Amino acid sequence: MSKFFEDFEVGEEALSAGRTVTETDIVNFAGITGDWNELHTNKEYGATTPFGQRIAHGALIFSIATGLSVRMGQTADSIIAFYGLDRLRFVKPTFIGDTIRVKQKVEAKSERDEKSGLVTMLNEVINQNDQVVVSYTAKVLLKRKA
Repeated sequence: MSKFFEDFEVGEEALSAGRTVTETDIVNFAGITGDWNELHTNKEYGATTPFGQRIAHGALIFSIATGLSVRMGQTADSIIAFYGLDRLRFVKPTFIGDTIRVKQKVEAKSERDEKSGLVTMLNEVINQNDQVVVSYTAKVLLKRKA
């Protein structure tokens, strides 16, 4: 069930389903973006890095997190626009085989006009060990109740 601007409360939290990051994800993302950096695509090179293995593209993990957030269905019928993004940080590496989820916390709300309002959420992408791997603040423009 979709939530409108008025339905969100500052401080409320939600957790998405999980998704495992695969080698196929990394190869497909490299192909789409043209980012074939060896840190992501060369197993032998990855072993020589401080991470000891290949890591997923940070932008890939952010993109998957966007999809996981959408799957939560909180704003399926009420979203007007993804309004913006602040403080995007790639905190820890994500490896092939890691399972990630998105933890959202409503940080702020502000009325925009009689038909819409902005909801600001802290999004933390966490791995299977509950470690934050990506963190960012997202703003969504939502419909208000009639």
